[in-house]
Amino acid sequence: MRTRPTTAAAVAALLAATALGLSPHQAQAAPADATSQAGTSSQVRFHDIPGSGGITLKGNVFTPAGAEPGRKYPLIVLPTSWGMPQIEYIAQAKQLADSGYVVVSYTSRGFWLSGGQIETAGPADIADVSAVIDWALANAPADPGRIGLGGVSYGAGISLLASAHDPRVKAVVALSGWADLIESIYSGRTQHLQAAGMLGAAGYLTGRPGPELQQVLGDFLGSKLENEQAMIEWGRKRSASAQVDRINANGAAIMLGNAWGDTIFPPNQYAGFFEKLTGPKRLEFRPGDHATAEATGLLGLPNDTWTNAHRWFDRYLKGERNGVDTEAPVQIKSRSTEGYEGYADWKSVGSGGTEKLPLADSEHVWANVDSGANGGILFLSSVLDQFAKAPPAASIPLLPRAFAAVWQSPRYEQGRRIRGTVRLHTTVTPTKGDGTFVAYLYDVGPLGIGKLVSNAPYTFHGKTPGQSFGVDLDLFSTAYDVPEGHRLALVVDTVDPLYIEHNPAGAQLTFSSPRTDPSYVSVPLREQ
Repeated sequence: MRTRPTTAAAVAALLAATALGLSPHQAQAAPADATSQAGTSSQVRFHDIPGSGGITLKGNVFTPAGAEPGRKYPLIVLPTSWGMPQIEYIAQAKQLADSGYVVVSYTSRGFWLSGGQIETAGPADIADVSAVIDWALANAPADPGRIGLGGVSYGAGISLLASAHDPRVKAVVALSGWADLIESIYSGRTQHLQAAGMLGAAGYLTGRPGPELQQVLGDFLGSKLENEQAMIEWGRKRSASAQVDRINANGAAIMLGNAWGDTIFPPNQYAGFFEKLTGPKRLEFRPGDHATAEATGLLGLPNDTWTNAHRWFDRYLKGERNGVDTEAPVQIKSRSTEGYEGYADWKSVGSGGTEKLPLADSEHVWANVDSGANGGILFLSSVLDQFAKAPPAASIPLLPRAFAAVWQSPRYEQGRRIRGTVRLHTTVTPTKGDGTFVAYLYDVGPLGIGKLVSNAPYTFHGKTPGQSFGVDLDLFSTAYDVPEGHRLALVVDTVDPLYIEHNPAGAQLTFSSPRTDPSYVSVPLREQ
């Protein structure tokens, strides 16, 4: 039976056609085992690849142009992102093959025409990676001693996990992925509503979620607290951070890349994972949202994220002395300025020390009303910040104080370069046993308009009404320059469209600063 392509598939086919130099008609009409070649460039074949458990994975294979009989080439395997078909990486795969790699990309199980059900980077997905490697070694001129994995988002997460289980893997490039799934979409014990909702909807639209995923997604979005521990265990099994010892033992060279404003996989969890790696490693953070830093490269356009990915593979699969391993292993771009800053490790990013902003005044807020301070909209807000330097904004003087607690620093006579993870320490007294609040740090200009620097949610359950408790909350890591003459403001409210809140009707929260345990915001700074 011939499957009618959806609009998304048709668009993807046109992009693939551009990458291969084919006409749109040729790209859409290519059969499963078609071969394309433009001049002396690398060639691609579309294959049915045996996955684990007897399923079939839809894939494609690029081999270098004029591959010599008997010669083996380094192999790169690219699992697709969540909801994407096998031609997602076709432009990058072609470029890699043109430079001497065998590249195999495949549609992850449960999506599009690949078999099986969506396992969300479960054991079957990891076994698929090894099965694809086995197939490539048997059916392509691939070198078993030089194998790399890579991918964006879902493909990044699968690649990291597979490097813990298959010691043949020598290099990994994991872009816009996760190392800790729970910390990514359940940070501060708070469900990231828009992120989980988008992933769930995309899964149902483009694939076949398995029963375990359906159960977890329903429990998660339904706030079934009685199943919380089971959800956490499910996520831990799918987190490379829980298998870092195995990754270190296997010794693969790991490159991680992410965006400051990633609303699906915030950067903190990648930074923490990076610090635990003991082998060759590199961490890159840039402005943008989920996968936006890599997007132009997927279309075959110049892109420094992919340029560095190629350099990483060249160094650790080809042995080229291209300098990528002698550069500072942490490379970041500020959201406010151009150019990279290099650091020896993540701890050095805030090497200029920390500035503590006291939160001396007690603040009292009513819950369940959005004050107007929020983290923006999934994808859109951070993309505007990336390309137009226009993050979510709020008029700080006009925020209703009944629903938002506000503290402000004095105006700065000298600018501040915030680098790393802002931390909030405060004391909370609730009137109900459950609740949620969201903390925001703003850069406030002379007219009182605050631009969002960072935010993070926090949820508590089972507290004693009227009894105070301490809170330490890490906001999402960032790199942001506060101009001279501006000030910083911390705003706390209880409702944000990005998150599920757990405030009972009529709930109130008091934020105080006891003399024996003062409240503050700790802001890491770059050396002046």
